[in-house]
Amino acid sequence: MQLVISALWSPVNKFIVLTIENPNTIDSELVDTPPPNPPVPALLCKPKWEKRLPRLLSISALDARETSLLLPVEIRTTDTSELHSVKAFLDCGATGSFINRDFVHSKGMNTQTLSCNIPVFNVDSSPNEAGQISEVVDVVLQYKTHSERMLLAVSGLGKQNLILSYD
Repeated sequence: MQLVISALWSPVNKFIVLTIENPNTIDSELVDTPPPNPPVPALLCKPKWEKRLPRLLSISALDARETSLLLPVEIRTTDTSELHSVKAFLDCGATGSFINRDFVHSKGMNTQTLSCNIPVFNVDSSPNEAGQISEVVDVVLQYKTHSERMLLAVSGLGKQNLILSYD
């Protein structure tokens, strides 16, 4: 008895169909049912805007000193177009940009909740006492003639209202 086996790859549906034929019989069976879908990791289910955020954030310094660079900037919310003037602290050790939770609430800014919290660490690798990032604010930041759309991670920043990473 001789068996003929052929395979068909479907790149769209990502499964293989095997046809096993016995040349001595008239009827052959076709297996055309794809295997069950594997579970999709949470990372793939994130919205596009959330995928732009880093998986881990760090803050270098929270207190402005004589050597710190404070920039007068304006931020405009993308949903309500409210304009706010604020001094931004430029932190060359930060891996993301942050906005103070108290500032967000006092100005009534809308936030977007993340599907997965992002852990925040200080420059010495200790966990930040403000906790993980669970929400962001979508703004257009303007400094002089430069403007840039960015997601600001909402966190407790002490005396600072806005911390910008230098990257």
